Amino acid sequence: MTTLPSLPPVVGVGLKPRHYAEAFAMMSADSTLPPGFPGWFEVHPQNYFGAGGPPHRWLAAFSEMASISFHSVGLSLGSSAGVNHEELDRLAALCARYAPAMVSDHLSWSGDADNRYPDLLPVPYTREALDHFAAQVGRVQDRLGHAMLIENPSRYLAFRGDEMSEADFLQALCARSGCGILLDINNIEVSATNLGLNPEAMLDAIDPLLVHEVHLAGHAREDHPHGPLLIDDHGSAVSAETWRLFAKFIRRAGPRPVLIEWDTNVPAFDILLAEAAKAESLMRVQANLPAPAHALA
Repeated sequence: MTTLPSLPPVVGVGLKPRHYAEAFAMMSADSTLPPGFPGWFEVHPQNYFGAGGPPHRWLAAFSEMASISFHSVGLSLGSSAGVNHEELDRLAALCARYAPAMVSDHLSWSGDADNRYPDLLPVPYTREALDHFAAQVGRVQDRLGHAMLIENPSRYLAFRGDEMSEADFLQALCARSGCGILLDINNIEVSATNLGLNPEAMLDAIDPLLVHEVHLAGHAREDHPHGPLLIDDHGSAVSAETWRLFAKFIRRAGPRPVLIEWDTNVPAFDILLAEAAKAESLMRVQANLPAPAHALA
């Protein structure tokens, strides 16, 4: 297994079709990029599994000017039947075509032998599940020729038979497979609130040396008689609590590649830039680094 690819330790955003033209025009203009302009872009590779057409023309253009990260949502690594072969074949072909700076997927499952589900479902934190998940991550990494990142999930329930914490599961997975962690701090807030856990304790249990990318996103909130329910919808600005946890993590870990995720109710590009600028400024302050002269990676 080769070492992990790497993204620059600056802030990126998800590349959305509604922003293609505006972002590309800014990158192509012979002028200074605005504050918060992303240093890299993330895409869901499943959106580019078609053979060609406008999506590929845009992605090819962006990939020539900036680092691109593939954040997969379809490998279904935790499924009992193992990784979805069709998804892996298509992902490997896309990676060969674009050579992304990072590839990641989720600590979850999304289907079985007969069905695919439009969700990232939780896995039990047991030794048996760890054995299975590590084997599937190994298969993907062997196919791609390099290590990948696995993201901590948003959870709405916990399994009664869990044998270890989420942090222990992830860190054992890294030791077994050679993968790294994509730390989604919004997911820490969502899971801790929904399951009655301590978000700071969850965050502090993660070894920062294993974290090679950080995600920041917003969530929806429902208030019920038994307490709040947070729903990980990536449809709003980053919450105050997630910003606080992010600052705490960066003080301990130092700068990392950071993504502003906004996948539903996608706002105007300048709003994404404002969130990215806030993340970049906060990361620089907490890591005691000077503000960079912005340049694309």
